[in-house]
Parts: sequence; structure tokens; C-alpha cells
Amino acid sequence: MTDCIFCKIINGEIPSKKVYENDFVFAFDDINPKAKVHTLVVPKVHVESLNELEDEKIMAEILKGVKEVAKIKGVKSYRLQVNTGKAEGQEVMHLHFHVLSNTVERKEN
Repeated sequence: MTDCIFCKIINGEIPSKKVYENDFVFAFDDINPKAKVHTLVVPKVHVESLNELEDEKIMAEILKGVKEVAKIKGVKSYRLQVNTGKAEGQEVMHLHFHVLSNTVERKEN
């Protein structure tokens, strides 16, 4: 998808503060954080929303990515938010999981 902002971030066309990356997911800090920790975990392949995700491997990797972000950011307690569809607040039509926490147990890396 050539006009997707998250695809451009994943491809390095738009700068971001990368937190974690593997072969399947890319995680970066939200530019408009709603908590002390606000990191987005996105699949590297373009998937519009949770409704379109069919690949169980990608879902498993997203959840592994969430756990890695929490570990890297030094949080044990966090909220996980996924907005699906514009009516429910999805602003970027590329599946993304928000990892949010105000309880940082140790300093961030």
C-alpha cells in the first residue's frame, strides 16, 4: 500500500522512534502519546484492520511484539487497545495495537 503512513514508517520512508522489530512486526512510539508509555505494534504486511487479519502466525507475532515492547519499556502493567474501523476510532487503516502504561517499573532504554 503506497499511501499508508505505517507502511512508510516500516519501510523507513518516514522517521520513527523504533522500539522493537522482527521479521513480522515493527513497534514504534506514538507521536501523540496518551500515556507515559504509548507504543504501536504493527504487522509489517499491510492489513487494514483486525477484521481482515487471517494469518495466525502474524497474530502470534503481534502478541509476542506486545510482550517485547512491555519488557523493553519496563512495564508489567499495561493496556492493550485495538481500534477496528473508523466508527470506533481507527485513524490509520493499517492494523495496529496500542501498548499504553503509566506505571513504568524501571527506566526506559
